[in-house]
This record gives sequence, structure tokens and C-alpha cells, in this order.
Amino acid sequence: MNNNIHDIVELQEDVSHSPLYSNDLAPVPKFKRTWNKWNLAAIWVGMAVCIPTYLLASYMIKTGLDWLEALIIIGLANLIITIPMFLNGHAGVKYGIPFPVIGRAAFGTKGIHIASVTRGIIACGWFGVQTWIGGLAIYAIFNAVTGSQGELGLSIGKFIGFAIFWFINIYFIWKGTESIKWLETYSAPILIIMGIALIGWSYSKAEGFSIVLQQSEQLDNIAASVSEKENVLFLDLNVLHDKEGNLKADEYQISVGDIKTEWETIVPNAINISEYASLNEISEGNKSIQIQFRNTSAIPIIESSVVTAVIVDSNENKPNSKLWTYLLWLTAMVGFWATMSISIADITRYASKQSDQISGQFIGLPGTMILYSFVGIFVTSAAVINFKDVLIAEDAPWDPVSLIAKFKNPVVVVISQIFMIIATLSTNIAANVIAPANAFSNIMPKKISFRMGGLITGIIGILIMPWWLLNEISGFLIFVSGLLGPVLGILITDYFFIRKKQVALDELYKEKGIYSYKNTGFNKAAIIALFAGVFLALIGYWLPALNFLYSLSWFTGFIISSCIYYILMKNNTHHSNLKTRKCQF
Repeated sequence: MNNNIHDIVELQEDVSHSPLYSNDLAPVPKFKRTWNKWNLAAIWVGMAVCIPTYLLASYMIKTGLDWLEALIIIGLANLIITIPMFLNGHAGVKYGIPFPVIGRAAFGTKGIHIASVTRGIIACGWFGVQTWIGGLAIYAIFNAVTGSQGELGLSIGKFIGFAIFWFINIYFIWKGTESIKWLETYSAPILIIMGIALIGWSYSKAEGFSIVLQQSEQLDNIAASVSEKENVLFLDLNVLHDKEGNLKADEYQISVGDIKTEWETIVPNAINISEYASLNEISEGNKSIQIQFRNTSAIPIIESSVVTAVIVDSNENKPNSKLWTYLLWLTAMVGFWATMSISIADITRYASKQSDQISGQFIGLPGTMILYSFVGIFVTSAAVINFKDVLIAEDAPWDPVSLIAKFKNPVVVVISQIFMIIATLSTNIAANVIAPANAFSNIMPKKISFRMGGLITGIIGILIMPWWLLNEISGFLIFVSGLLGPVLGILITDYFFIRKKQVALDELYKEKGIYSYKNTGFNKAAIIALFAGVFLALIGYWLPALNFLYSLSWFTGFIISSCIYYILMKNNTHHSNLKTRKCQF
């Protein structure tokens, strides 16, 4: 890739009268290409440092992977997604145009709305969720300063915090992209320092890296499970140990419905697979049993949360192969940034050199994801040692909010929550505002500006009511995000293999230009490839025999749509005619 700024293509024809043109969607001129590799790296640091990143490795550890396996998968997945990230960002640098505009070449001037609006709606959902999280941080600061006790459930204070954080986001949207660059550039070092400080705190409390990481082996075990073999129930307990190897709980109690046993002493040498005779008597056919643990040597007595153990037939346990588990998590980790890989041109259009967007993304994305995933592992593992009230893995502070809640010092709480606000704001603005603002602006360029598109994003973020749908919408959004692999496959195939990185820039802004596809506005090849990729990625959801296609949905959709699009476009008569038209390179 040539890095010469003279390779930047600019408009040669006045298309400002076109309804497809606006100042916000127009190519960024050379003199406004002010983002270098460090700005791009900073924006990735700002996006990658967020609560979901912190939680990624912990989710993997809970499924049986060790901390090193989790980090390797996260690192590999982010190296994989960075490749299409800079490939799709190439057009942004060369032509200075955002994703909805470059996407007109592949999907058509109207067809691009299917991909861009879908991507935009997903971002709106995440905007609402992240804004609610930021509002909760503001609410926590208020409680720490005033000495108030936070209320459970919804409250006026939480809605006020949400409103304040919403207006902070809107401020940066209204100030434009230069203010966003400023925010990301200055928040990046703060967020890196925060991560290093958390590691330092955990190390000093536990007195050693190896001691801390050894605790991660305890966190992949559920606190209690019950298995049935030959009509006899067996109880498997997994209480955490301190760094000296002593059990952190000394008693447990079993309950089924209203029936409770007496507190029983945990025998250290017989804690695993211990037969509990009376369990058969109290279960009476119930398939779930509640178990609680406590430490009676502490004053006052420390009790764990109540965990539920479902009775399973031990003869039916058939664990998945480790390789399959690796592939499932690799797909999930690649899909984590699937939405950004589609709209990355929205950001790279402000860079002047290909080398800047490539190195900036490689510096900022994989490294930050690995670092903050490690922070999550290290701090959570250290909590096993640092906090006496963490008796079982389920009570470990897997997320920063739970961690901060364990500190009583208001100064520590306020500083920590300020870091949370910075991390959430930088992620929200870069990942969840720029793309939908451009997508909505592209629907009616003459009437909807970037500012207005950003405001629409904010309003939709309120309308989804994230305070009620926080848990449900996250699963839904991740599900939909995984289906965007086909869009990325079509974009990259079209730009690199069909058009050989050559696009008629002026034509992208013409209603009846070559990218209107015979004035229909839709490229049938792209639409067919898109729906074929989505269908094959989804079909495994309903057909168990094809579940592997759904489990690997991002790869499935990307590969299928890429291949179908290439085949349909390779010998397309209309495309052959396009190549004879004058293009401005």
C-alpha cells in the first residue's frame, strides 16, 4: 500500500446539488486529515477499555478455560478482526468517505441503507446501555460524597445520573469529530494508567504475580453441583482457598423449597464428591437445590450468596471437546468488534496515510484488548485473597462495579467511578455514535446532518429504555451483531477483488450514476449474497444438525457472502459496463 498523501482521491466534479451529497458525508479534504497513528491508536484504547472487555476473560474462565488460554484466544481473535479492519479502512483513507458512502458501490445508493441502518440501530442499543452504565457511575459518586445509601431498583437519582451522562455525550456529538479526537487522545493514557494501577494494587495486596494467577484455577469451578448416580445423590462442593491453602468457608447449608438442613461442617479432605445421605430424602423429585456457605470464624459471620445446583445424571455428562470450545470463543471474540469492522471507514477517513491507519489499529486494538482482559483476570483472581467475604467463585467481583462496591473509602469510590465515566464515555462516543450518526445522515443527507444523526442516536438510546432491558438487550444485540459478517465480506470483496481499490468517487453522489444500478438503487448481487449469508448463519439456530453454522456465525456469514458476491459479480454484464466508464483515480 502506497502511503503518499498524493494518492488521496478528491472530488473532481461539483456534485453538491445532489440529494445524496452533504458536507458531513462529503470526502474529507487533505488539509483536514489531522488524525495520525497515535490518534487512531488512542481511539481504539478509548473504545476497548470498557466493562465488556474487562469481563471477557472471566466469562471464558467460567466455562473451564485457564487464564492463559483465555488471553491467547482474545489476542488471536483481535489480530484476526484487525486484518479486515484495516482492509475495510483503506477506502476511508484513500477517498475520505464514511461507510454509508463507500457502501453505495457494493450495495447501491439505496441498498446500502439495509446494512448501514441495521448497524446504526445496533449502535443505538449499545449507546443506551452504556449511557445507563455511565449514569449509574454518576449516581454512585453522589452517594459516596453525600454518604447516602444507594437504592435498589430504579430511582429518581439513577434517572438524573442517566440524564447528566446523556447530555455529556450529546455535548461531544454537537462539538463534532475534532472534539471526539480530543476526548480519545487525552482519555487513552488515563485509561492505561488505570489498568496498570489496578494490577499494581492487586500485586501489592497479594504479594506476588504467581500467587494471584494461581487463584484463577479456583474461579472456573462452580460452588456446588449435585449429580445422581444409581438413584443416589452426590454433592460436589468447591469453596475457595486463601493463599495459604485454607478453606475460606467452614460450613454449608442445603435447602429445597422451605426445607433446610442444619449447618454442616465442611471437611477439608473430603470436600469433593461427598455423599450426603439425607439429600435423597429432602429432594423429593426436585431438580434444583440451594446451597449457602459461611465462615463462622469471622466476626461478624460472613455468609456467601445462595447458589443453585441442578441435579443431573452423571452418566449423561458429555463435555464438548476443548477444540470446539476454543472455536466457539474465538468466534465470539471476533464478533465483539464485528460492527466496528464494518464502519471503520467512518474513522480512517480522517487519516492521511495508509500506514497510519494500519499501524494505529494494530497498536491500539489487540494490545488494549489483551491488557484489559488481563486486568480483569488479575484483579478478580486477587480478590480471592484480598477480600475475606469472597467465599465462592460466584461471589468474586468479576466486573469493576462489584469491585468498587467492596471499598468503603468514599475517595476511592469517587476516583474509581470517575475512571468508569471516562472509560464509558470514550467507548460510547467512538463506537456507538459516529456510525449511527452517519447512517441516519445517509438516509436524507440534505436534511439530516451528523449532529442530527447523533441526536437521533441519543433519542433512540432513551426509547429502548435500557434501565429495563439491560440484560435482555445485550444478548439480542450480540446476536444481531454476529450477523453482520456478511456485510463486511461483501464490502471487502467488492473493494479489493471486484473494483481493485478503484472507485468512481463522483458517481457515489449521483442518484442516477453507475452505482444506482440501472436507477433501481439496489445491487441485486449484494442483496442476494447478504441474505444468503445471513440465512446460512441463522439456520443452525433452528436446525440442530447445522448448529455449527450458527455457532460460527461470523465466519459463516463472512465466507458465504464473500464467495456468492464474487461469483455473481465476476461475470455480471452491468459490472463489465462499469469498468468502461471513466473513473477518477
